[in-house]
Amino acid sequence: MFSQRTGPIGIFDSGYGGLTVFDKIRQAMPEYDYIYLGDNARAPYGQRSFEVVYRFTRQAVLKLFEEGCQLVILACNTASAKALRSIQQLDLPEWDAERRVLGVIRPTVEIMDQISTTKHIGILGTSGTISSQSYSLEIGKMFPHIKVTGEACPMWAPLVENNEFDSPGADYFVKKHLDHILSVDPRIDTLVLGCTHYPLLIGKIKQYLPAGITVLPQGEYVAESLIDYLNRHPEMNRRLTRGGECWFLTTESAAKFSDAASVFLNDPIEVEQISID
Repeated sequence: MFSQRTGPIGIFDSGYGGLTVFDKIRQAMPEYDYIYLGDNARAPYGQRSFEVVYRFTRQAVLKLFEEGCQLVILACNTASAKALRSIQQLDLPEWDAERRVLGVIRPTVEIMDQISTTKHIGILGTSGTISSQSYSLEIGKMFPHIKVTGEACPMWAPLVENNEFDSPGADYFVKKHLDHILSVDPRIDTLVLGCTHYPLLIGKIKQYLPAGITVLPQGEYVAESLIDYLNRHPEMNRRLTRGGECWFLTTESAAKFSDAASVFLNDPIEVEQISID
């Protein structure tokens, strides 16, 4: 169904947030080639149904496979929560059993027990990620002694997408959700940024937190987990090209994506507008 030639690593997100994960992966593995695909025309995914997120994510993964990617990272918590398992179990065996699709939730969960002292964890995420209970289920399987509290923050991703993450209006929504989750469980000592947009809010998040609470962005842990995965799966590592090249695709305006991406990456980039529906 697809070319069997070696190819780049694919990174997918519904919008710009996955660039925070991509940036950490590229810093850790600069020699590899990458294609980043943002489905900006249909973002955000956070409040969409399971069926819609699965359909959109499936289309994006197919596009990245058609572009030659052998391995795709869903750098989107909502897609990881609502679509990853279905794609792994239903679609990959039909498309190409040798290709892989990985998410961002498990790599984040794996380090929880090392970081939390009180074993009380808070998850800040989109409505879709929180309602899926993906973090609670994964943490429960790996670390049943850890208590998990989720907080849906539906306005946070749009604030970032609209470049309002540093505005006075962002303060209200950040403080509102932090106050609420800590009132539900005052023993929380670790807050997971369960949406790849949220690292751009980290300054405001820390501003409204009491001392002693660790804020956990995902990018570096996903990067470390990917390195470990490729070390354990040399057969996949051999299928990845290494030219240090990056290509950026968006379903929205290329100029708009390029302008917004500069906020995440601090570098000008060239972007191609595509259609995946």
